[in-house]
Amino acid sequence: MSRSIHHLYAPHLSAQAIKAATLVWTRTQDASKSKTHLEVLLTKRSLKASFAPGAYVFAGGKIDPKDRAYAKRYLNLHPTSRLSLEQATDACTALRESFEELGLVLLKTEPGARVQSSELVKLKRSKDLFAQLSNLKWTLCLEDTHVLCHWITDRDLPIRFDVPFLVAECPEGLQPQADGHEQFDPLWIRPQEALKKHQDGQLHLVYPTIKTLERLLSIQSAHDLMHATRRNEPWFSSCARAGFLGGKESRYMEHEGPFGELALVCPEGQLKHHLDWQSERATPLLKNVSRLTAPNPGLMTGPGTNTYIVGTLESGFIVIDPGPALPEHLERIRHATHGDIRHIVCTHSHADHSPGAKPLQAMCGKSKPLIWGLPSAPTARINSEFVPDRSCTNGQTWTLRNEVTQIEHTLRAVYTPGHAANHICLVLLEEGLLFSGDHILNGSTTVVDPPDGNMNAYLDSLDTLRLLCLSEKIEFILPAHGYVLGNALGAPYDPVHLIDNLKNHRLKREAKIKDVMRQDPKGDLSTWVKKAYDDVPERVWPAALRSLCAHVERLVEQGLEFELSMRAQEQLSSPGKILQL
Repeated sequence: MSRSIHHLYAPHLSAQAIKAATLVWTRTQDASKSKTHLEVLLTKRSLKASFAPGAYVFAGGKIDPKDRAYAKRYLNLHPTSRLSLEQATDACTALRESFEELGLVLLKTEPGARVQSSELVKLKRSKDLFAQLSNLKWTLCLEDTHVLCHWITDRDLPIRFDVPFLVAECPEGLQPQADGHEQFDPLWIRPQEALKKHQDGQLHLVYPTIKTLERLLSIQSAHDLMHATRRNEPWFSSCARAGFLGGKESRYMEHEGPFGELALVCPEGQLKHHLDWQSERATPLLKNVSRLTAPNPGLMTGPGTNTYIVGTLESGFIVIDPGPALPEHLERIRHATHGDIRHIVCTHSHADHSPGAKPLQAMCGKSKPLIWGLPSAPTARINSEFVPDRSCTNGQTWTLRNEVTQIEHTLRAVYTPGHAANHICLVLLEEGLLFSGDHILNGSTTVVDPPDGNMNAYLDSLDTLRLLCLSEKIEFILPAHGYVLGNALGAPYDPVHLIDNLKNHRLKREAKIKDVMRQDPKGDLSTWVKKAYDDVPERVWPAALRSLCAHVERLVEQGLEFELSMRAQEQLSSPGKILQL
């Protein structure tokens, strides 16, 4: 975890999240004789509500001690139940709140028969539900609710909830009746329609409702949803984070690009960070780490190449990847460091990373910081030739020190070939940060371009970085393109999770390539890429062609059950010409 002394903003004590449960009622409507669609039930919260006034939400509320007591009794009477005490309590709360707010509840008699809708008139919503159930010898159908997802309300909000969203199928004939105090205007609606009405300003929805509805867009019926959630495990768990984009507040879940950056910069959920990409000035990430993005956006560079500046005015600075030799970008680096650059380190020799090193060094005058990295291999392209002043070694460190406070900033090199033969990553040890160069990117997978790139080496380097993240407790990855990645170690989408996902993605792609090759053994790389990468835009195929070449090389090494066509063999023997295909 990064040192709190280097956090940009004062600590913010988040409100404690209140335990609650929500129930997403569903039903199936016939759109035609051959097609059905899913509808969900939304109700409008009171305009006087302390949380989300006037918003259309799913039924639910706080967990009451009586809910837990009922859940315990239920499990004692149903020893074979698949529910844990926590799950049973959540289901109990969701059904009770739904009954109180909307008159909707699932019940069975003591023999186990479903209580019919017409019989619910025996229950009074103004009276204690559990006492009434005991008198009638009825039982809540806890098993007929399934967990869909789990939300913890954002850290910056004054009222917060820790709430599982459960789903249940509404029995035919059971109609919602809003209580007129907490909930109003019950509305059965398709997820697609609800989201469209929200977009048009006709339906006020809060963030968790929006994101939950988005996950339901592909579901065709209530039955399909109940089947898909039968394991009773959440499809996702999220505590979103907020920042500013385009001058407006914007929220992001863990799997979305900006989340890791918000977690690093505003760990307690402070609503402070601006996510707009710009190249005019450095963006502070910590007091001792900032990012300056070069003005070279494009298909291969995303918003531009990230130059990272490590250190403080008191310690001096290390510049990581000065980027292309653009005078305006280099001048901004000099300005951000006040010219006190102690070292320049290049993660690899590609044209958007290392060419700025020499002119930046010259701008530093007599101090002339050393340029570090690994020299480009003979396999590198002509525009990627690079010779550092000093070659770094695997595990080498560079240390900056504030001589007054004795605070240190230590970078350590990690050799990670694969994207390029001379690729290194860097770890800022005291803060637990990994500068990943092009090995791990945000929003895309890196190109592995033979002969300088090698897929076996790339996958092995991913394994190296995974072990490093565990041993050094790395929580955030700072890529050369895109926002910061990561989360607290052990949380969803932490660096280990991200690396595992990235490797699995690569191996799945390789399996698809292998299938394409098996189905078309007489084909070549230019025909295989269209089928193996049919899920990406055609404009990406030239870059994908390079990685496909690396995968094919690896598959050939592993042994194929057929012989490659002459054309494919020629292409593999001259991978440097692959863009001419």
